[in-house]
Amino acid sequence: MSRPARLDALTGLRWWAAFAVFVHHVGQLVVLPPTLARTLTLGTHGVTFFFVLSGFVLTWSSGRAVSGFEPPDAGTFWWRRVARVYPAHLVALLLALPVFTSLLLAEGSHSGVRPFDVGIVVLSVLLLQGWSRDANVLFSGNPASWTLSCEAFFYALHPAADRALARTTRRGALWAAGGVVGVAVLLRVLVMSGGEVGMTIGALPWPVLRLTEFLLGMALARAVALGWRPRVRVGLVATAVGAVGAWLVTGGTLLAASGLEGGAVAQAHARLAVGLQEVMTVGLAALVVAVAVGELEGRPSALSRPRLVRLGEWSFAFYLVHATVIYLMVAVLGPHRGLAGVLVGVLALVLSLAAAWALHAAVERPAERRLRRAWDRRRAVRVAG
Repeated sequence: MSRPARLDALTGLRWWAAFAVFVHHVGQLVVLPPTLARTLTLGTHGVTFFFVLSGFVLTWSSGRAVSGFEPPDAGTFWWRRVARVYPAHLVALLLALPVFTSLLLAEGSHSGVRPFDVGIVVLSVLLLQGWSRDANVLFSGNPASWTLSCEAFFYALHPAADRALARTTRRGALWAAGGVVGVAVLLRVLVMSGGEVGMTIGALPWPVLRLTEFLLGMALARAVALGWRPRVRVGLVATAVGAVGAWLVTGGTLLAASGLEGGAVAQAHARLAVGLQEVMTVGLAALVVAVAVGELEGRPSALSRPRLVRLGEWSFAFYLVHATVIYLMVAVLGPHRGLAGVLVGVLALVLSLAAAWALHAAVERPAERRLRRAWDRRRAVRVAG
């Protein structure tokens, strides 16, 4: 039975997205000049990349466009997602609670400390905290795991959405991708225009608002699986994404020099960033497609090198623990400037990598293997009976 081709370059690319999020958060530990600090905020787009990539990879690996390959049923798909995500999430949450709640640290030890609340912790355990727009709930426990609330919602919808996409042609999948982008742009325009409708949309839970990114990845994966091979080079797409990022940073710098009051500058820069969000989303989606197509066509890529692929395999664990490491260092060492700031930033990276390796090797990988085997044994007994 044939299977969908492995796309190791996307695994390598996943590391750089996780690193971008790390760079954004390390600004809590390293005091930087304003322009450089604004540059680091671009790391938040690493989350957008993860959502697009998740939709792409899950749809690609379902193999519905591969002749003779039977995709898993919905129950098996969901259990595999639980096995992949949940054990590492629980351990990372336990590690994060003393750092991000008043359980051990006094409020004010760093900006991420929030009151300890059993009910909110339960929401974090169940990956429901992302449905709240209250920061004390959304970023409770392990603040990185709000994105897992979104992913859990996406996983719930994926089997049905994948079956619907399986009925589309290559052109239909591309039209679906365009439609998703159109909906995202419309929602963004409505939110920025204000008014009752815009305020209502803007207050929707993050899993709903970020769904378009996941669906875009799904539609593009279907098109690529059916043979779509756009003649776009990785370097060109990466340059375009970088240009949008540079425009965001430049815009923030110009606003800061405009003479506006600090609050007005922050508000104007936020509107600029929001307005360009879908441009970044499309650019990152194009990057995913370009990397995938390059590997399918056999073009050499540094992203496929074994060490980078290994880092990509650690990237989920790295994402889960990096903020805990950074904010613990803030509480213990405080923010640093200059050379000392560079050194503590490098130390934070090394410690985050060590923690990620331990979480991946001791929890994520063995727990996933055991849970998947348990499911397979249960299915075998059911079939035999």
